[in-house]
Formats: sequence, C-alpha cells, structure tokens
Amino acid sequence: MKHIQVACAIIERDGLVLAAQRSAVMSLPHKWEFPGGKIDQGESPEECLRRELLEEMSVSIFVGNPLSPGTHQYESFIVTLYPFVCSIVSGEIVLHEHSAIVWLPPQKLSTLNWAEADLPVIRSYIAQCRP
Repeated sequence: MKHIQVACAIIERDGLVLAAQRSAVMSLPHKWEFPGGKIDQGESPEECLRRELLEEMSVSIFVGNPLSPGTHQYESFIVTLYPFVCSIVSGEIVLHEHSAIVWLPPQKLSTLNWAEADLPVIRSYIAQCRP
C-alpha cells in the first residue's frame, strides 16, 4: 500500500485557525483539511510547507512549532501528517486548488467534515492550546 508523507500548516491569525476545503476534483473531495502537501524527496517538512502554501494559496508563511506526526490508513493509501503551527508573513490568500477556506476559533474546528487523517491533529492542537 502506498505510504505518503505530508506536511500540513495550522495557520493562526487573530485567535482563529485556517481550514481549507478540498475541491471536487481532489482525492477526498469536499473534505476539510489543514493546507499543505506531499513532502518531496530531499525536502524537509518545513521547506515543503513554504513551497506548498506559495503554490496553493499564494502566501509566504512562517513555520513555527511542530506537533506530533500522525499516521492514518485510508482504504487505498496510508498518510503520515507532519503538522506545524504557522502564520502568514506576506501575501493575500488566493485559492489555486481548494474550493473554500474558513477561519474558525480552535474549539469550532470539529464542526467541519474533516479528512480523517486531520482529526488527531485537531485534537492534539486543541489540547496544546488550552490554557
């Protein structure tokens, strides 16, 4: 079974977190996710995030603290997510791949229909955010 390594960005701004909805033509159509992408060979997860966010959303990001990686097995592939808490440094979001975005308070993230691999990332992030 194919195993892919993916870096994902938990982008914070003014107490809110960015969620991106996958388009109809992507795998896992219409599911919500943290933006990011497949880590290329020889590329660090941080480099991957900077490249992917520039390609997918036209923004430059600061890659901050990592959260624990998580692995999820879908029907036809396995994915390991490497999440990082990030912020936008420059640019305005332009969607090149996703169909929608939303900024939500961390406690409202679970109200969306997330890709299953992102669910443990949300739980880990919310646990870390609690005062």
